[in-house]
Amino acid sequence: MVFRKVLIANRGEIAVRIIAACRDLGIRTVAVYSEADREAMHVLLADEAICVGPPPATESYLNIPNIISAAEITGAEAIHPGYGFLSENADFAEICESCHIRFIGPPATAIRKMGDKAQARQLALEVGVPVIPGSEGTVEDEEQARKLARKLGYPVLLKAAAGGGGKGMRIVRGERELETAFRTAQAEAARAFGRPDLYMEKYLIEPRHIEVQVLADAYGNAVYLFERECSIQRRHQKVIEEAPSPVLTPKLRQELGEAALRLVRAVGYVNAGTLEFLVDRDGHFYFIEANTRIQVEHPVTEMITGIDIVRQQIRIAAGEALPWTQADLQIRGHAIECRVCAEDPWTFMPSAGTVTRYIAPQTFGVRIDTALYSPYRVPPYYDSLLAKVIAWGEDRAEAIARMARALTLLRVEGIRTNIPLHLQILEDEAFHQGRFSTQYLESVLPHLQTVASSK
Repeated sequence: MVFRKVLIANRGEIAVRIIAACRDLGIRTVAVYSEADREAMHVLLADEAICVGPPPATESYLNIPNIISAAEITGAEAIHPGYGFLSENADFAEICESCHIRFIGPPATAIRKMGDKAQARQLALEVGVPVIPGSEGTVEDEEQARKLARKLGYPVLLKAAAGGGGKGMRIVRGERELETAFRTAQAEAARAFGRPDLYMEKYLIEPRHIEVQVLADAYGNAVYLFERECSIQRRHQKVIEEAPSPVLTPKLRQELGEAALRLVRAVGYVNAGTLEFLVDRDGHFYFIEANTRIQVEHPVTEMITGIDIVRQQIRIAAGEALPWTQADLQIRGHAIECRVCAEDPWTFMPSAGTVTRYIAPQTFGVRIDTALYSPYRVPPYYDSLLAKVIAWGEDRAEAIARMARALTLLRVEGIRTNIPLHLQILEDEAFHQGRFSTQYLESVLPHLQTVASSK
């Protein structure tokens, strides 16, 4: 039985995306919003809307009592958390269930085991999935960090044990940097996730960031929906994603998928999730973390598989079984996603303000996930993501060409966006040839800016 009413505990493009999936299933929706989002698109599109607090996220989108109250007042049977905010909060998942509200995501136990990077790493070791050499658990203090870094050899990577998105993460290239990096990462982790816990791992030189999308139901069935290439990133924040990866062989693709499923089955995982790996130049892969939620970049997987992942999330949460086995799934074509953000394309400074003009391209093979309209005021309180442009092609070259055409037709005026950066990356020869790593953008950014300014 699919739900009659779902509350969406999020905002922006992902809230609009969830509303669309609910509409397809005949489900009524409830939007929650902060006072800054009173005129936001997800509020305008939902069947009902209820204010949950003032602009700061801690007082609205992260306010668990207010969100639960909104669900109870409106009679919502389930809550979809989207990504970010409360999506990987095990306590929130438990509270939902204790209030007889279905949490559209994995069980709280799975969130705790897989959402905590140190625990997830230990679990990977137990089921035979390779991990990068590093700490057995969290690193308690600077002295322990110093001893471990000497053992592993610099450079090393400090990472927040809870959460993701690059928060609480620091590369340490030498011992003189360690003390400052440790304290900074701890403080950032505490602000972002409420926990200062860090762990450490060896930092790989020029790896590729590959993630595997999984779906699992409550009856022991699980599949992987192949991989996404996420190596084009800045400060551990993804900029461009694509599926499939341009470098994976069929054998490596299968090995990664099967490794992801071993982890999923080991924790009794249910619903959608993503297992993230680093792949070195020799084709060796290492598990790094799990994301127990829908990903920003899920559309590229949808485009190459034809599977609506958000709709499957809802169906699984409602008690339905997966309708296919791994043998039923196949890759068709190639898809690329560019994250369009409200920021300067070269300095990355946020650019809040009023969108005075918005025109979406109408072109074959292109999808845009967004909450933009004109006039719309982009608030300064939240993530800068404005839209996701997704292009599909029969092959990678066609997907790149369609993406470039779509971005030249996209108009977002009144604020600055990173569209010029995307266009320069799409023209870069190394990108066209698939010759890049997680250090790509950092190394080519000055060149891309120079080329852009000369046009």
